[in-house]
Amino acid sequence: MKQRILLLTLGATALGLTATLTAAVVDPLQKPNDNRFTLVSLTQPNALAEPMSFEVLKDGRAFIIERRGAIKVYDPATQTVKPVGLLTVNNAVRSGNGEQGLVGMTLDPRFADNGWMYLYYQHPTEEKSVLSRWEIRDNVLVANSEKVVLEWPAQRDVCCHTGGGMAWDKDGNLFITVGNNRGNNLTAHTDERPGRASYDDQGGSANSNSLEGKILRIHPEPDGTYTIPKGNLFPPGTAKTRPEIYTMGHRNAWRVSVDSRTGFIYWGEVGPDVRRETETQPLSFDEFNQARQPGYFGWPYFTGESAYPHFDYAANKAGDKKDPAKPLNNSPNNTGITELPPLAPAFIYYPYGVSEKFPELGSGARSATGGPIYHRTDFKEPKRPWPAYFEGKWLATEFSRRAVFAIATKESGDYLGMERLLPNYKPVEPIDAKFGPDGDLYVLEYGGRWFQASPDAKLTRIEFEGGNRKPLVLAAADKTGGIPPFDVKLSSVGTQDYDGDKLTFRWDVIDQGGNTRTFNAANPVAKLEAIGTYLARLTVTDPTGASDSKSVKIVSGNEPPSVALKLAGNETFYFTNNPFGYAVEVSDREDGSLKDGRIRAEQVALSIDYVAADFDLQSLLTLAPGDEAAAKFPVAQALITKGNCKSCHLPDAKLVGPSFLEIANKYRGNAEAPVLLAQKIVSGVAGVWSPVAMPPNAFVNEADAANILKYVLSLGGGVDSRLPLSGEFIPKLAQNDPGTGSFVMRATYTDQGDDLAPALTAQNIQVLRSPILTVAQADQSRGIELGNFGATVSPGGYVAFKNVDLTGIQQIGVGANAMAFASHKGGQVEVRLGSPTGELLGEAKIEVTQGGFGGGGRGGGGRGGGQRGTAAPVVAPAGPDAPIPAGTAPATGGAPRGGAGGRGGGRGGRGGGFAPPPVPVNIKTSLGKHDVFVVFKNADAAPEDALMSVSSVRFSLEKAKPAPGTNP
Repeated sequence: MKQRILLLTLGATALGLTATLTAAVVDPLQKPNDNRFTLVSLTQPNALAEPMSFEVLKDGRAFIIERRGAIKVYDPATQTVKPVGLLTVNNAVRSGNGEQGLVGMTLDPRFADNGWMYLYYQHPTEEKSVLSRWEIRDNVLVANSEKVVLEWPAQRDVCCHTGGGMAWDKDGNLFITVGNNRGNNLTAHTDERPGRASYDDQGGSANSNSLEGKILRIHPEPDGTYTIPKGNLFPPGTAKTRPEIYTMGHRNAWRVSVDSRTGFIYWGEVGPDVRRETETQPLSFDEFNQARQPGYFGWPYFTGESAYPHFDYAANKAGDKKDPAKPLNNSPNNTGITELPPLAPAFIYYPYGVSEKFPELGSGARSATGGPIYHRTDFKEPKRPWPAYFEGKWLATEFSRRAVFAIATKESGDYLGMERLLPNYKPVEPIDAKFGPDGDLYVLEYGGRWFQASPDAKLTRIEFEGGNRKPLVLAAADKTGGIPPFDVKLSSVGTQDYDGDKLTFRWDVIDQGGNTRTFNAANPVAKLEAIGTYLARLTVTDPTGASDSKSVKIVSGNEPPSVALKLAGNETFYFTNNPFGYAVEVSDREDGSLKDGRIRAEQVALSIDYVAADFDLQSLLTLAPGDEAAAKFPVAQALITKGNCKSCHLPDAKLVGPSFLEIANKYRGNAEAPVLLAQKIVSGVAGVWSPVAMPPNAFVNEADAANILKYVLSLGGGVDSRLPLSGEFIPKLAQNDPGTGSFVMRATYTDQGDDLAPALTAQNIQVLRSPILTVAQADQSRGIELGNFGATVSPGGYVAFKNVDLTGIQQIGVGANAMAFASHKGGQVEVRLGSPTGELLGEAKIEVTQGGFGGGGRGGGGRGGGQRGTAAPVVAPAGPDAPIPAGTAPATGGAPRGGAGGRGGGRGGRGGGFAPPPVPVNIKTSLGKHDVFVVFKNADAAPEDALMSVSSVRFSLEKAKPAPGTNP
């Protein structure tokens, strides 16, 4: 291969081409620079809600499934996501098993000919999992085309783990991963007490007569049935076994992939949740696994390099460990064979902390997921083939650590080494990854918000460029308009070339008549002397002729207006039912001002909207300037643009569904319309306007629906939607809103312009955010290990929130909890200004408790159901701005992550989710904006100790009231 590259170089030189051309060609056996990879976000924010799996076709289409039952397709022609179908599945988080739903999907190897899609889901009413085949025709799921291939029982009393990975081998055999579907115990999952079968993995993962906790291998047949391939773990007819089983002993085998060269299978394995080793709890591991043949992979008796003592829950004591050469399953819940196959060793395993054997995996929360194995021969004429450096490597994703790892093996298949692929790429919970037929790697990102839609959920394509790369161009101007003559400074700052080529810059400044002035400089100054609109276009070229351009528009003859939006009171947070003052000021060189009366109030648009936490504030900056609907209803227009509303509705003309104007007229004067229609937007509806159903919009929350309807219903007239340009506004929340969103205020004015100088629009946006800030939202942190439901804090750790307005703030509540089961040490919480050692505003002590997470007035068993927690003795009021009583105690009885109550234990109050209850810290009054540091200390703790779990920081206008029986 190196010889071929040398010949290409000589040939290019002989033709007289520059040396720069060949210098850009990479050696395929050397690690390529990260900048040769381009990340392309295919889907728009809010287009996906809880995506689970996907498949890519040769034409670039990508089918994507969502846990709640939706099937969607990304259309590369329109670069949009469209609905394909909707399965009715068991998908309710509160139904007991919150991870159930539509969890797996794959396309038949001959999909182009037969249109067959295989879906793995949990039945909506019956306690069972279903693998069925459906037909897709013209990007639509064909009704009544389902052929059930395989079913098995799936309890839904407790949580968790469904698996859901599917992959094909070269012989047309289908692999399916099935989770253990069991509750999480504090130690080995061997609870043999009566009525506790859902907590005994000996009846599932270690049961040869159950399909749970397995990787299955079947051969689907054309008639919708299946046969058993030769070579599975148990031959057909073997007593007390299921012939579909290929491997067993899994807690949650996730994404499975087949190596096309060796036939080995690879998958991520989510392990138990023990952070610190004890007598009854060995250190737990997640695993990246490899199976070269059928086998038993250990759960619930082994994980990573550890053997779990068989725990006797009736006697509350640990027994002996199993023999890896001859593990015996004597549980009364076992309906399979007693003597299991010998233990197959784990391939890669790692704890919460840094692994001595696999340090490249880092530390923190963990959820081993999986991904594909790269072989160049798997792709026919790929557009952008990856270099031979990646040949045979496993590209494995890690859900919680937000990373992709390139894992290399020896020729034998033994582990060789690993490295992080693109360290600066931090996919937001990568839940699935595959190479597409075009040779690009695709990564599906779940989005970071469990059991709800997230704007960060998306499908990303990773493209490799092995040759010369065109320059990356950025263009800007210091003015958007002005009165001639005036100077405009043009800027190319930020432009770069990854190949290190010497670049040439050309600015073309073009007036309305097409006359062009050219500046051969990177950052010239252009004098604009005539009235009109100018286009300043920057073109950057490398020595090979590869180029790219960007343009900016400048209006001469019109100076942009000035818009100010001033607030009275706290300028960072809103507080429910506490009014804040505001005032809009507008002035324009040509038009005058609001103050002098030359600009009338009705010419200025002011909107104040509540938006959910996942709203993309940047979308407001891209609204069309001067558009009346965008000026009056900016949030609604941004949501409509980013959502799929425009696929079926137009403002004043019928499309697939009725026009917005028709809807407004139909519901004019109906006071219940906002609530009624919001429910229809979220849940879907059929038969109101036509037989065509509007599918559920699972990614639209109540706040989004309310904002959209504010615009839609205004089209019916009779409602004055204008707000006064000064006054007070009382922030209110909908009844079920968690109070984690923001109030967005936007004032905009479009000046008059004239025939020669177009109008210019100016806007001012102010955001009052929720007073509840999560640890993940911190601007700076140290000694913080983020997890799915909070963070673990080390001694001296802190979180910092920058430029926070403390005007009126008298209390800061810290959502912190120290729990004995997690070996927390407890300690002090300090609130300081400016730095971790800055002025002390207040402090509180966090004592170690025996229970799990709880509080907020809603005790309960969390995701896992099971043993429910009890509410705190003193209940914190609901709402984001409510004061927290001093002495508020944590809930008791809620199980920890991995405990009987499932992940998270007792559920927190409004706005708390799975968070611990806030601990109140009264602070000194400090006006103005500051950097606020929340510091965690314990002088008696070792550096490696965990002090507590922390989820959020809450700012309040009122001091905490003393606990009953205490002195204030």
